[in-house]
Amino acid sequence: METIRFKLVEGGFPPVAGHGDWIDLCARESIKYQRDSIIRIPLGVALQLPEGYEAMLCLRSSTPVRYGILQANSPGVIDEKFCGDEDEICLLALTFRDAYIPAGTRIAQLRIFKKQCVCLEEVKLLGNPSRGGFGSTGN
Repeated sequence: METIRFKLVEGGFPPVAGHGDWIDLCARESIKYQRDSIIRIPLGVALQLPEGYEAMLCLRSSTPVRYGILQANSPGVIDEKFCGDEDEICLLALTFRDAYIPAGTRIAQLRIFKKQCVCLEEVKLLGNPSRGGFGSTGN
């Protein structure tokens, strides 16, 4: 098991781990916003990921319905080099209604992965049968 070091930014709330494989992150400050905006929600933590790891930041599943936002850079990717004391993780969101997020609200979730280790090789043909296009399972 790897240990992930984190630093709370002033006013930040500790990450909440233990509910499945994702780590919940909270809004560091209360935010009131109007529809059709792009907002930045500070999540109150900076991380130091171990070498060879990266993290994926996504909305919690209830967030769009409760708070009227969608993640603008879905998903957000955080690499191991984003590890400075001032490198606070933030959620970039598009708003689709006026709303308010109180400080301390669990708004986003983080998943930490080992980096993928693959090599890409270009070929003329893959030699496999086609499944029928985008999103098709062959049915």
